[in-house]
Amino acid sequence: MYHFLIVVEKAAGNYSAYSPDLPGCVATGKTRERAAKNMYQAIEMHVRGMIEDKVAVPKPHSYAEQVALPISAR
Repeated sequence: MYHFLIVVEKAAGNYSAYSPDLPGCVATGKTRERAAKNMYQAIEMHVRGMIEDKVAVPKPHSYAEQVALPISAR
């Protein structure tokens, strides 16, 4: 089983998603949830293609954490 980090960002009129571990594998969606679902499908297709082409699937190396700062907005 593969576990890949995805990053979902708000764009001008939609959301975009990518995985730092899979360069070139991207997706978009009208909502954050749709972008994440589309990214799941994009990763699945990307990895299946790599396996079919006998290309080594990269080992995931990216992690994410949130940082909370006790600073109020001005």
